[in-house]
Amino acid sequence: MSWIALATYRRAGGLAPALVIDSQLYDLEAARAAGLPPLPEAWVTQGVEAMLRDWANAQAWLRDATPIAAALAASGAIRPVADGAAAVAAPFVPSRIFCAASNYASHANEMGTVLAAKSQSKPYMFLKLSNTVIGNGETIQMPPETSKLDWEVELAAVIGKRCRRISVEDALDAVACYTIVNDISARDLNIRGDYPFKHDWFQGKCHDTFAPIGPWLVPAWQIPDPQAVQMRLDVNDEPMQQDSTANMIWTVREQIAYLSTIVTLEPGDVIATGTPTGVGMGRGIYLKPGDRLVASIEGIGRLANQVQAERV
Repeated sequence: MSWIALATYRRAGGLAPALVIDSQLYDLEAARAAGLPPLPEAWVTQGVEAMLRDWANAQAWLRDATPIAAALAASGAIRPVADGAAAVAAPFVPSRIFCAASNYASHANEMGTVLAAKSQSKPYMFLKLSNTVIGNGETIQMPPETSKLDWEVELAAVIGKRCRRISVEDALDAVACYTIVNDISARDLNIRGDYPFKHDWFQGKCHDTFAPIGPWLVPAWQIPDPQAVQMRLDVNDEPMQQDSTANMIWTVREQIAYLSTIVTLEPGDVIATGTPTGVGMGRGIYLKPGDRLVASIEGIGRLANQVQAERV
């Protein structure tokens, strides 16, 4: 079966959903007109979010539509979106992004974090908000309050089924798609001394533009083992992070199961599963205006963003 993903792109009049076939973008409405299986109008008018809300049906439709869409693309019956890569937007804007902290021992070590044994611990999660979301090619705004802006490439699981207290064994059944999140962090704003609470991750991680996501959503069946994919992040073409999701402390399954004991997970929730070693703080270097970041994950693609100083 051909590789396929779901995307959102910019066109005259606003945003529109697209299929990604072998890394080429095809307008969903045009592909439907060319002969895709029938699909609900809401998927065309409301895009990726509507598909995630109806994931059981959308997944079945995608499986049937993939070989047909690939044949239409191969025959020239549908044409790639002009400037497709440049037109890609964030695939959608999630309301909740759950993020795992210190989920790779190597990253904990470089940050000087002392972790309890896994048998005596549980995942440590925090939230990013929808204001942080930007897409491929969009600009990360560096606030004037920070001089220590940092990067974190992360595999992200997108939930496609409402679940509460789901078991570890069944947890991956709740995943609709995978994508990339770059957890941008202002390290000097994460710590404060004016309260007895020493960490302030809202201040350090929730500024506008601090969660590049994308470039698109890859259906989970195309990444059968999320604990066996390679991740990488480059800054100005220099490799900074290179690791495998095999080295997570808490697996994707375990994180989903844990979160579902606290909140009911909903379709469209995103779980950013932690970052490996190689962040700027561990190296003593930080981002500056003009820097270009490329986060890439095997089986998904590349998420590129540039930094600029926020205008105030």
